Amino acid sequence: MVDRKVQPNILDTVELDLKLKSYQYFTLDNGVPVYAVNAGEQEVLMAEWVFYAGNWFEEKNIVAATANYLLKNGTTNKTAYTINERFDYYGSHLNRYCYNETASLTLHSLTKHLEHLLPVIAELFTESIFPEHELAIYKQNQKQKLAVNLKKSEFIGNRVIDELLYGKKHPYGKYTTLEEYDAVQREEAVEFYKQYYTNGNCILFVAGKLPSDLEQQLNKNFGALPFNKQRVPLVEHNVQRTSAKKHKIINDPNGVQGAIRMARPFPNRHHPDFIKVQVLNNIFGGYFGSRLMSNIREDKGYTYGIHSFLQNHIQQSAWVISTEAGRDVCDATISEVYKEMQRLCEERVSEEELHLVRNYMMGSILGDLDGPFHIISRWKNYILNNLTEAYFYNSIETIRNISAEDLLQLARKYLNAEDFYELTVV
Repeated sequence: MVDRKVQPNILDTVELDLKLKSYQYFTLDNGVPVYAVNAGEQEVLMAEWVFYAGNWFEEKNIVAATANYLLKNGTTNKTAYTINERFDYYGSHLNRYCYNETASLTLHSLTKHLEHLLPVIAELFTESIFPEHELAIYKQNQKQKLAVNLKKSEFIGNRVIDELLYGKKHPYGKYTTLEEYDAVQREEAVEFYKQYYTNGNCILFVAGKLPSDLEQQLNKNFGALPFNKQRVPLVEHNVQRTSAKKHKIINDPNGVQGAIRMARPFPNRHHPDFIKVQVLNNIFGGYFGSRLMSNIREDKGYTYGIHSFLQNHIQQSAWVISTEAGRDVCDATISEVYKEMQRLCEERVSEEELHLVRNYMMGSILGDLDGPFHIISRWKNYILNNLTEAYFYNSIETIRNISAEDLLQLARKYLNAEDFYELTVV
């Protein structure tokens, strides 16, 4: 029995022995790899079908996103209403997402209802018909959203900084226009669907309280589908960065706030500096107690929030600083960002600050291991980036052991003002 009069030992999160729960792995009859994490107390699960069907593979802008969105908007035998009603009836949620290299369909459901829902999902991958009236509704809604967003400086900032980093024709840098929605044709979306979904490359991730016959259920519904017959090649896209580093856009002449984006190209996760720089980034602007927040929010009062991050891209990446500030203090905000960069290049981080950031980062990892959905999300990120569990344990060791001298050298290598693109949208 616990003695309530004795205070339990208090440990820093840095001292915790964190473990990443392993997944179960099997393949369906057609070669589809399945990664499953069987955990949790509640009778719920999540299943995600990931296809190599992102905008990386489209020949015409918006076709990939259109095909992904219309997956559940009508099949040969079911209308969009019927499909949505089926998932609502079983208290489940089915959503779709389109990214750069990949696109996915994600199901959240009670475990006991899985057998009633899998046949409908299989039908979406083989029998979707993309009705013209559904496409028209999609175009209208997307155009209305885009028209509203184009009035927001932060939206413009996010689009343009990626264009500066990668080039407007690169999948990471291109963005949509109102005219491009009008130009999308049903036949283009159908052809993309047939190539990259019906006959595409699929990976399946499942997590939660899994049924004992999961493999049988998945094989019954998806094992005979024409997935993974041939590998989808990752087409080469050349990065075409803008030569000019400083840019200012007037989006709203009467606006009182500006969006600031500063960014530099950065290697992807396979570079030996990536994990180390994540520690430096947290000190710089990666959490609420960072230097950028302490200076520009707390001390100067220029913004409600400012943060820096490494982009979550598979091929190339970038180190980005993002904030919105009063129009009259945008230049001063940028100046303070450069001052914080310079400080990190000239002065070693104190052991007290480094210890705080170590605890923060370990606590964040601990939170990300809370529950099967978080665990499978981490595994998915590793698998799609061609990483192993060694990356997880290397991250922990780096957080624990990186020194102030290491951080100083990294800052001098990567936090040079001349390497950063600077964008202000007002």
